[in-house]
Amino acid sequence: MRKSRFTDAQIIGMIKEQEAGMATAEVCRRHGLSPATFYKLKARYGGMDVSDTRRLKQLEDENARLKRLLAEAMLDNVALKDLLGKS
Repeated sequence: MRKSRFTDAQIIGMIKEQEAGMATAEVCRRHGLSPATFYKLKARYGGMDVSDTRRLKQLEDENARLKRLLAEAMLDNVALKDLLGKS
């Protein structure tokens, strides 16, 4: 996944600006992003604090690590079944 050019704190700041009453077009112009990108970020980060985003990142990293471990274990199982089947 491509890394965002904005930090989590900046994204949450943009969302809070818009929620405080600033027009969405103005927020997008000030920060140099399209309205579609803003709404995508708002869907992902809306209602969160900076600490919540840190926890979200930790959970995503842990989930990716566990998925890799599961895939490796499944490959090991297939390899062992192939070895036992050929004997």
